[in-house]
Amino acid sequence: MARMTVRDMWAAKLAGKEVPAASASAQRIGATPQALPNMQRTPYSGQVLGVDSSLRGTGLALIDFVPKRQPVLLRCVTVKVAPKRPMAEALAEIHRAMTSFVEDFQIKHVAFEQTIYVQNFQTAQILGAARGVAIAAVALHELPVFEYAPLRVKQAVVGAGRASKEQMARTVMSLLGHGRTLAADEADAAGVALCHAFTWRE
Repeated sequence: MARMTVRDMWAAKLAGKEVPAASASAQRIGATPQALPNMQRTPYSGQVLGVDSSLRGTGLALIDFVPKRQPVLLRCVTVKVAPKRPMAEALAEIHRAMTSFVEDFQIKHVAFEQTIYVQNFQTAQILGAARGVAIAAVALHELPVFEYAPLRVKQAVVGAGRASKEQMARTVMSLLGHGRTLAADEADAAGVALCHAFTWRE
């Protein structure tokens, strides 16, 4: 029988399938049992809005998680704002898109991808503004906000922290059973939502 990755274990657990004991898995991969996720945890249930924020192309993906069923992508969108439009208008578009999701669905949690590296101070300011307005939009509706580093997202979804964007997109679509190819920012946002559900602890 082929060895299951951590991502495979999470997918099987969410689908209600039998999962190998953590101790046996630990022996196969040379890790301690404590290093593996507790596969007996209560599966996540509810809607998660994943967000991959940027000023000109914020990705949003809303996924519904129901125990013993495949996750369902309810809505996804890329908030595209033309470069010629001023920053204030771009921030307003992001705020409107976030508010639309929050008001149209029964969202339980909102998960953001953390910004780890930026090229310069000006870029950091722009990304910070985009993230700030997105977080403020959901905070005004008193929704819990969570943040995940890109490495953690890839590890949780793909099973490898150095996975490429293409690998990430393919895995996300496989987990969701999604027919059409997702835009890059939407796939990243969906990955953050999946990471949250796969690693969530009550």
